[in-house]
Amino acid sequence: MSLPSPAMLQAVKKTAASMANRSTRFIFNEWYVAAFGNEIKREFLQRTLLDKRIVMFRTEAGVPVALADRCAHRAFPLSRGTLDGDTVVCAYHGFRYDAEGNCVEVPSAAKCPKGIGVAQYRLIEKGPLVWIWMGDPALADESKLPEQAWLTQPDWETSSGYFDLQSNYVSMHENLLDLTHLSFLHANTIGTPDYAKAPFKTEIDDGYFALNRDVVPTTLPPVWGRPTGLEGCNTAARIVRSEFKSPAFHQVNVSFYDSKLVESERQVSRIKTAHLLTPQTHSSSHYFIVHGRDFGQDDESITHFMHDNLFAAFNEDVEGLAALEEVWLNTAADDMFEFSVAADGPSVAMRRYLKKRADEEQATQENPGYAGTDATMPVIIPIRTGQPA
Repeated sequence: MSLPSPAMLQAVKKTAASMANRSTRFIFNEWYVAAFGNEIKREFLQRTLLDKRIVMFRTEAGVPVALADRCAHRAFPLSRGTLDGDTVVCAYHGFRYDAEGNCVEVPSAAKCPKGIGVAQYRLIEKGPLVWIWMGDPALADESKLPEQAWLTQPDWETSSGYFDLQSNYVSMHENLLDLTHLSFLHANTIGTPDYAKAPFKTEIDDGYFALNRDVVPTTLPPVWGRPTGLEGCNTAARIVRSEFKSPAFHQVNVSFYDSKLVESERQVSRIKTAHLLTPQTHSSSHYFIVHGRDFGQDDESITHFMHDNLFAAFNEDVEGLAALEEVWLNTAADDMFEFSVAADGPSVAMRRYLKKRADEEQATQENPGYAGTDATMPVIIPIRTGQPA
C-alpha cells in the first residue's frame, strides 16, 4: 500500500494546523451578506449568521434593521413577536424594543428600566445586497466593503439565487479558488476534459488571492457556447480569473472568444459571478450568488437559459461540499489528513490568511464580552411594579 509514512503524516498535519478549517473561529470584523434586499420586508426575516440568531425587518421609512433574535428578558425569539411601527414586541412577556435594540417598554413595570436591550448590527444596502457587520461596531467602515460596482451597472445583465449550503465557508472558498474540479465535478454541466490540464498562474498578496487559467483552444459547453455564438467552435478561448476578495466575497471572471481570429476581429463575451458566503454555523453557510454578463442584455431567453444551467452546476458544488462535510464530521481527527499540490497554492495561502485573521481578532479582543447585549447569561435589574402616580 502507498499510505504516507508517519513522518510525512506528521509534517502534513503540522502544515494543516496553520490553515483555517471548519473549526476555525469566525472572523467577525468583516462585512458579510445578510440577505438580498428584496428579502427584507415589513415582516420578520430570521437568519443565523456566524452562529448568532438575527432578526431583520424594514422600518416604515424602508431602512433595513438587524437585531439579535432574543429578548433580553428570557431569551424568547423576537422573530416570533410583532412588528408594531418601528418597534418589536416580544411575544412572551411583551418587552418592546426600538430599531436600535433599546428596550422602551416593559408592560409589567410602571417605568421602563434603562440600560437593557439587545444587540443591533449595522447594515449597508448596496445594489441587490444587504451587508452586515457583526464585529466591533467602532470598526464598521463602509470603505472595507469589497468592490462590486458591476452589480448595478446597466451594461451588465444579472440574475441571482441562493443555496442553503451544508458545508463550512472555508471549503467553498477553496473550491472556488481552484477550478480544476470543473473537469470532474462539473463534467456534465460547465466543465470540459481539458480544463484541469490547462496552464495557470497564481497571485498571492495579503488578503487577496487569485488563480488565472487560459483554456485555449477548447470547445465550450452549451451554457457558454450557445449564448456567445461559439457553440461547436473547437478554437474557442476560455480565459478565467478566480479571485478571493474577502472572507465573504469571491468573484469569478471569464472571457470567451474565437482564438483563431486576430485580436482586432474578435467578439469577446464576458461574464462575472459573485459568490457571496456568510457562515451560518461551522458546518453550514448562506451561499448568495449574483451572475452577470455583458452580452445579449435584451434577450430574456439567454438570462433564463444561463441561469438554469449555471445553477444546476452550482448545485453540484453544494452537493459535493455537503458530502465532503459529512466526511469531516464522521472521521476521527487522527485519521484525517490533506495533501496539497501546486494548484492549491492560492487556496493554502487563503486558508492561512483566514486562520491568521481569526487568531489575531481573538487575541486583540480586549473584552471578550463586547457584544454583551447578546450574551447568554441573564442580567437581573430591579423593576418597580405598579402604575405611575
